[in-house]
Amino acid sequence: MRAAGVNPVETYIRAGTYAKLPALPYTPGGEGTGDVEAVGEGVTKFKAGDRVYLAGAKTGTYAEYCLALDSTVFPLPPNTSYEAGASLGVAYATAHRALFRAVHARAGETCLVHGASGGVGLAAVQLAKACGCTVIGTASSEVGRGNVKAAGADHVIAHADSVAAFAEQVMALTHGKGADVVIEMLASANLQHDLAALARGGRVAVVGSRGAVEINPRDLMSREAAIVGVSNAFQVGTEEAIVVHAQLFDWLSEGTLKPLEAHAFPLHDAAAAHVEVMEHSGGTKGKIVLHI
Repeated sequence: MRAAGVNPVETYIRAGTYAKLPALPYTPGGEGTGDVEAVGEGVTKFKAGDRVYLAGAKTGTYAEYCLALDSTVFPLPPNTSYEAGASLGVAYATAHRALFRAVHARAGETCLVHGASGGVGLAAVQLAKACGCTVIGTASSEVGRGNVKAAGADHVIAHADSVAAFAEQVMALTHGKGADVVIEMLASANLQHDLAALARGGRVAVVGSRGAVEINPRDLMSREAAIVGVSNAFQVGTEEAIVVHAQLFDWLSEGTLKPLEAHAFPLHDAAAAHVEVMEHSGGTKGKIVLHI
């Protein structure tokens, strides 16, 4: 392994608050990059020495070596660094599924990425731009908003304290129409805000939440809008994974996607990386990875 992506789910597992806890001993990590050391019998897609990224691992990526099924291993383009590529397996694959499988984002639509300064959010900004959407991104910190702008967002706004203030900003940017598509990273805090800023026929993809949320169904009914949940990218079926990662490879190779360089912690500071993800981030450092 060369780099491992750090995601919120790993902090939940470590804290014992995740819904489905693994048996111990356990090595965290489900995405990362590295060089193939060896392949098993019958594996023909890869050979020793190939640069690859992982979208799932049998033994965890917070390690110098890990085992993975060949169906979860994908080629890392030559123009993508190990650190930048460490977000492809989960962050980019999850954002891709949210945009194109869950809410069917299309060219010409307005896409609001609510909580755009983290790993999945930055990926969603780039993917939405790649398909021809006008992108509005939100972030709570000035540095985070700078990262969202650098990722290609057309408009960047601060998180609002009230539904009214947030909706007014989105409506002003969309000339009174609202967002066609919303990618929501923290539904427990933001979902009602999203509904107030939706266009008629709008769709919300819920990627993350830290608890229950109360919404007013009338905001959905009046807009004939929809809310769709998005599962972790590890649950992608093999056929879908091939299509998703083939497109990511093409867009990366041709320069359509340019992942921002991640903030890297050394492997022995994994605990500090978890603190950064859950307590200090505010989107200030974008994607967090472990350098191995």
